[in-house]
Amino acid sequence: MDVLKEYIKATNSHNFEEIKKLLHPNAVYFFTDKTCKTHSEIQSYFENAWEVVKNENYEAHDVQWLFISDKSLTCTYTYFYEGYVNNQYTSGRGRATNVFVKESDQWLLIHEHLSPLPE
Repeated sequence: MDVLKEYIKATNSHNFEEIKKLLHPNAVYFFTDKTCKTHSEIQSYFENAWEVVKNENYEAHDVQWLFISDKSLTCTYTYFYEGYVNNQYTSGRGRATNVFVKESDQWLLIHEHLSPLPE
């Protein structure tokens, strides 16, 4: 689905204003270490991550669309990231769930849940 591709592209812009264009006003993010319930909290989390992982590239692999309707889309995928922490190359993977809703003919992300892969 194009909306996920747009979201990944916005994430890789490292400009929260690009992500914000795709966020529902009531968006909630579940990160491994924090829940963010406002755009301000989400922005702070993203900007901190971009500061820690320099030149980060984020990708969605093995995308599975679990639910598709005229008003809602839900997918799971394996996320992959790579970049530099303290000038050392690093990369990692985890699980992601994204829920999009359609409002005023635009798909908006209302929920994202990221977690580590099971051991």
